[in-house]
Amino acid sequence: MGANARLIDELRRTRTLAATELRELLLTMDAADEEALFSAAREVRRETVGDVVYLRGLIEFTNYCRNDCLYCGIRRSNARACRYRLSDEQILACCDQGHELGLRTFVLQGGEDSGFGDDHICALVAAIKERHPDCAVTLSIGEKSRESYARYFAAGADRYLLRHETSNPAHYRRLHPPELTIENRKRCLDDLRDIGYQVGCGIMVGSPYQTVDNVVEDLLYMRDFEPHMVGIGPFVPHGDTPFAHMPAGTLEDTLRLLAIVRLMLPEVLLPATTALGTIDPTGREKGIRAGANVMMPSLTPLDVRGDYLLYDGKVGVRDQAADVMRDLEERVEAAGCGVDLGRGDHPGFGDASA
Repeated sequence: MGANARLIDELRRTRTLAATELRELLLTMDAADEEALFSAAREVRRETVGDVVYLRGLIEFTNYCRNDCLYCGIRRSNARACRYRLSDEQILACCDQGHELGLRTFVLQGGEDSGFGDDHICALVAAIKERHPDCAVTLSIGEKSRESYARYFAAGADRYLLRHETSNPAHYRRLHPPELTIENRKRCLDDLRDIGYQVGCGIMVGSPYQTVDNVVEDLLYMRDFEPHMVGIGPFVPHGDTPFAHMPAGTLEDTLRLLAIVRLMLPEVLLPATTALGTIDPTGREKGIRAGANVMMPSLTPLDVRGDYLLYDGKVGVRDQAADVMRDLEERVEAAGCGVDLGRGDHPGFGDASA
């Protein structure tokens, strides 16, 4: 039994630890602790939401972005990025393909692109819901006004993903241009929750200048915010950014944080990210064994998929959607879980009527 068995048991029972205890757990975990942590996360997932992994169809519909985040390959200053925007017809065709493959959630992800105004986003969401009323629509398009978020919700959007990246203001400033602040990012997340979305936040693990105290602060923020989804993936550098030569986040640290989040937020929707599969060939299976329960096969057209590169080495950019689906299903089964292609709403939102 590992030295931190008491802390892991307390985290499982109470869903929280003091900041000093979280810090101790993160800094002193050994192999036995790690196995106990992953085992507890799997048991909690089984007890609360079952051993199923939800597949969501990801559509990366634009790689234009007005922002200049220092870690991101589609930052506006990257003159080497091959820019694209999908047409409405292309986006709807991606949804049609995903629906035919059995998927019942579509995730529209893109940079903060002024070429897609609020009217356009609302029309797209409404068209998808009219075409596929049995499906959920998730948006991941960055910081907007409360009014914009309310309009998307009224048009039919169900969920919104907005990773906060880091809760610490000083660390946030080291990763982002001056016009972006953690205060506004958190305002956005609060607005999304108030409006009625299923909301996702999350962090990069091992991002430049990140400290263990930053991670503890993030865990406590997520505990208090109680998101419905948490996106946690390793930082992977992109060669055309100021952080090109920074080391990537580690698989070990990412898996530990996935398991801790599962124990803190037992019902949370928790992806095993593509970035995990980028830093380790079996990283996504390991993520599932650490408590994750969502994967996102790409429906983005092959001719532009390789241009949506937030980081280098992204896996799956040359594979047909059906092949990606089969591969993920095999990985899920290898990790001891079953695949669910349904909407997979957070338990607090009930079924498809949410």
